[in-house]
Order: sequence, then structure tokens, then C-alpha cells
Amino acid sequence: MHELVQDYYGRTLQSSADLKTSACCDASALPAALKPVLGRIHPEVLARYYGCGLVSPPLLEGCRVLDLGCGSGRDVYALAQLVGEHGKVVGVDMTPEQLAVARRHEDYHREAFGFARSNVRFLEGYIERLGELGLEDASFDVIVSNCVINLCPDKAAVLREVFRLLRAGGEFYFSDVYADRRVPAAVRDDPVLYGECLGGALYWQDFLALARAAGFADPRLVEDRALAVTDPALAARLGNIRFFSATWRLFRVNGLDSAGEDYGQAVVYRGTLPGQPERLALDKRHAFDAGRVVPVSGNTWRMLHDSRLRPLFDFIGSFERHYGFFAGEGAAMPFDTASPAADGVSPATPAPTPSPTPAPTQAPATLGSATRKSCC
Repeated sequence: MHELVQDYYGRTLQSSADLKTSACCDASALPAALKPVLGRIHPEVLARYYGCGLVSPPLLEGCRVLDLGCGSGRDVYALAQLVGEHGKVVGVDMTPEQLAVARRHEDYHREAFGFARSNVRFLEGYIERLGELGLEDASFDVIVSNCVINLCPDKAAVLREVFRLLRAGGEFYFSDVYADRRVPAAVRDDPVLYGECLGGALYWQDFLALARAAGFADPRLVEDRALAVTDPALAARLGNIRFFSATWRLFRVNGLDSAGEDYGQAVVYRGTLPGQPERLALDKRHAFDAGRVVPVSGNTWRMLHDSRLRPLFDFIGSFERHYGFFAGEGAAMPFDTASPAADGVSPATPAPTPSPTPAPTQAPATLGSATRKSCC
């Protein structure tokens, strides 16, 4: 598959107009504050970019960032501005034609950003074999990826390498394409569907299993949207498979439980993140109003407390007492909680049988609403 992807993105595609589906594109507008960031990027770099949005978490000033599948360098040069002259951005890609575009304009961007020296570096290689590129363990604060993991044959290796390279408290913030079932071989082996980010899409449950096996105990969904395949011929090849673009954040934080547990903790957002004085979202299910005391699970508490987000919050509580699972995050207790009769004999009147729950008619809850926008 490496050769297929290299040919598709290095020679077949010359601009985003050559894409046959919208799987790797997003029509949602960038935040106004980020438009000047893209406005300083060279036109050739922008033209040879096939992703969408801008996969960037907040609070990157001074950070060391790795971009997996950087292509022609659009996200690298955008992130270079966000980390500042004292930060560092490394881009990795396996397509020589794309990297040639990125490297050709390094001095242009250094001058456009007003930096004394360039703060970017581009490496040619495979994202599942980052150990071959001389990148040290625990050497990055943030790792990003924009719709390229689906193009990689060994996704488990990518996640293991990401975990190895992240510092304690670091995060993997990325968008990709997922399916509502395991993609059959006929779709996986179709060169156009694979190149268009659909053939290599993971079943969302398999992604969660791989992420946890790599060490990311509690993956957090940030946003998502359903994908529409409008080309009739391609849609016919896909059958009833539904695809979703989703953005996730995975924290390398020690001590995370396998699910949300309740330790009686809470946090207060200080309202100090530039551009977000009233409300800050951690993920799709967790947002914090400035000044409000918000109860959180132990996992959420640790993600905020043990990461670069710590200065944005005040923290209440500890891990000294456990109250069971945290509602909405932990799995409900499976045991029958009805009390037996005092003499050990079951009550004469059986408990009423609950009404059957209607089968869901929408996408799995983990993937969320199809109306939300994502960056892939």
C-alpha cells in the first residue's frame, strides 16, 4: 500500500481539485484568528495540500510538535507560527514529491514569520517506523496528524510509536476517517477508495482497542461528522458502509483508569486561554465555563492536571477516596442491586420487567452526531 499511496499523492494528485470524494476535505470555515496563519503560507504549499481544516490543539507556544504525514508542509508551517520561534515543528512524510515542495519554501516562511532561524524540519520516512528517523523517546509535547493514519497499513505501530515519542503529559491530537463496521477486502484493495481515505478506514471499535493497547487508556472524541460519497460509482462499491471523519485527543498521562471513576474531584476553568475567556472544551462531552466548579472523573482531572493545560485550571480534591464509576464515563455496575428478603427467600412479587429499549437508529454514540464538523 505504501507504493499506491506514494503514487496517488505524489503523482496522480496535483491539487485538491483532483480528489474524487470529500472524505479528506471539510467545508467548515477556519476560526477567524487562524486565517492570518494560513495567509502567510506560500501558495504552492497550499495548492499541494490534500487535507482540510487545521488540526491544532490550543496552548502550543514553545512546544515541540511532530506532524505525521506532513505532505507539502501546510500544517507544519501553520504550527510553526503557533509554537513561536522558540518552539519546534518536525514533519514526517514518505512522499518525496510532497517533501520537495515543503523544503523548497523553508526560507520563504522563516522570513514571512520574522524568525531569525527556521524552526521546522522535514524528514522522509514511514510514520509506523519513526524509530528509523532518529527521533528520541519522550521528545515531543504534541503530535498531530491530519487524515493520514487511514493510509498506513500498520496502524497499531503508528499508535505505539506516538506513545513512545510523547513526553509525560503530552498528547496526540489528530483527525482521521472511521467506518461503522470492518471494511471488507474488496474496499480495502480498491486503489481509488484507499487513496481517497476510505479503503483504509478503521472500524471505530477497533480503533479504540488499538489506542488502549498502545497505552492511551481513555481516548477522547473532540468532534465528528458523517461523510457523504457523492460519486455514484464509488458509492456502489462501498455498499452500506457508513464513514465518519473524527478528531481525537489521546493523552500520555500516567495512572488513567480504563474508564471514568469518581473520586469526588472538580475543576474550575480560570478563563485565561487567549480567545476563549468564557468557555473551554476538552472534548465533545467535557466543556468548562469560566469560574464554574465542575465535577470531573479522575481521568479528566489527570488529563488537565498532568498536561500543559494545568495553568488554565484550579483543582479540587485528590485520589484518597473512591465513589465508584463516574456517571456518563464509567460502565454501569452489572450486578443486580435488588436487596434479598431477610430470611433469604426471594420476594413473592417479582420485580417488574423493564420495557425493551428501542434499537438505535443513528450512528454509534462514540462517533456522535453527524451534524458536527471535523478537520478531516
